[in-house]
Amino acid sequence: MKKNILTIASLSLILGLASCSKDLNRLPANSIFTDSVYHSVTGYQQALANVYAGYALTGANGPGSSDIAGVDAGTSDFIRCLWNVQELSTDEAVCAWGDPGVPDFHNMSWTSADPILIGLYARSLYQITLSNDFITHCTTAAFKSAGIAGADTTKIAGFRAEARFLRAFQYAILMDAFANPPFATETTPVGPLSFPEQIKRADLFKYVESELLACATTLPAPHGNVYGRADQAVAWALLARIYLNAGVYTGTTRYNDAITWSSKIIGAQYTLMPHYANLFQADNDVKNTETILAIPYDGINTQNYGGTTFLVNSSCVNSTYTPGSPGYAMSSANYGVPSGGWGGNRSTASLPGLFPTADTTVDKRGIFLNRPGVTKDIVSIAQFNQGVPVNKFTNLTSAGVEAEPNAGGTFASTDFPLFRLAEQYLIYAEAVLQGGTGGDAATALGYINQLRQRAYGNTSGNITSAQLTLPFILDERGRELYWECFRRTDLIRFNEFTSGSYLWPWKGGVASGTAVDAHHAIYPIPVTDLQANSNLVQNPGY
Repeated sequence: MKKNILTIASLSLILGLASCSKDLNRLPANSIFTDSVYHSVTGYQQALANVYAGYALTGANGPGSSDIAGVDAGTSDFIRCLWNVQELSTDEAVCAWGDPGVPDFHNMSWTSADPILIGLYARSLYQITLSNDFITHCTTAAFKSAGIAGADTTKIAGFRAEARFLRAFQYAILMDAFANPPFATETTPVGPLSFPEQIKRADLFKYVESELLACATTLPAPHGNVYGRADQAVAWALLARIYLNAGVYTGTTRYNDAITWSSKIIGAQYTLMPHYANLFQADNDVKNTETILAIPYDGINTQNYGGTTFLVNSSCVNSTYTPGSPGYAMSSANYGVPSGGWGGNRSTASLPGLFPTADTTVDKRGIFLNRPGVTKDIVSIAQFNQGVPVNKFTNLTSAGVEAEPNAGGTFASTDFPLFRLAEQYLIYAEAVLQGGTGGDAATALGYINQLRQRAYGNTSGNITSAQLTLPFILDERGRELYWECFRRTDLIRFNEFTSGSYLWPWKGGVASGTAVDAHHAIYPIPVTDLQANSNLVQNPGY
């Protein structure tokens, strides 16, 4: 399944991507491809593949190349940027590296010049630009000019819906992280002096909502698209996600709608994978009944230093460790990257603290924590052997063998799940507890206990209705979704990200943790874009 989307992506890149809008303030850019590409269904399919390819690749020329000017290639990868922004700023992750911008996240001392923030902002705008460009060619006039008619226009209309979803998804990322980004669609005027206007967060929410509602009926039916491409179910899933966070984004809660759309997903014949670990292994594209949309990675065709290659390598060390020695359990050879192991990311003690006992193997979601040879306490973040190792993502298959082929022994073939059924169970339960209508507490309890039965392997971890509380839901989200780019958003929704009500080691740059100013709940607009686009105003506090 994985090869279908990758083959298309490779074809599109062979066509020669001219990096669009190197000045990120100019959206949308001129056409990425020559008009000759848009003369057939195959041409449109190749162009759409290029939109998808930007999620798994940083540039057209392999590892080290970047479509984003002025940003390190590794730093410009979508998942690597998103993960740093969503996890390093929380109790779930710290990084030993002193690379520019990295220490600022756990210290909560980032600025508008932070290269990681610039990377995420730039990558999201770049992906939006690709989508806008594609959509501009999906018009009646364009079809007529290219001689495309009949059933072919229907197929291309489906491609257009996919591009609209991908654009809405990136705007949802910007809405969550930066609140008030520049805004452009396929109708925005293009020119050397044309700069997009800034959009307010609440208005952007309305736009994303309207686009997703349109995609909810125009995309292929659930399970009806190629693996790694969007269908109606993923539009429903993103609707449920933004409705759960609507109170943060707009000031008005939408829990009823969160229940409505999570229920549609739950009823769409997705099922939990029997084994939690299989969701994060190198063959997680095979018979995966839970993941709704993933970014496909392949150790040959999608090589870059971000994505799951980053997640696997950054959380283990080079395989020079010998069996039985301290740290051997963290050896890169044990995780399918024998030549890798970058020794960077791990967690604070707060993450294993979410699990009910010192033995995190009781809840099998915790088997990736607490490896021997290290200490939970962090005296120096720069020391990789201090903190809690996390090996949730691996380049081993479910059979325990290294993914093949594995060029260089470093690049991972593990897909990253953007949306999966477990999140929808958690959304439903939280929205019910928040007073949303259209659901009920008994059903919510049943969904949570399904997650826990998988985690425990039996019913010993089941909870009662009295135990199903909002604090429990936040903790259960941490247990189920850790290192999947949710934690910052969750802590903000529960008012525990910046406040002193919940402290974790090194929060705010203090060993015991400290509160920080509330403005840190929104990231700054990068200074580079502020200087280039006079329409933009910096977010408060920066």
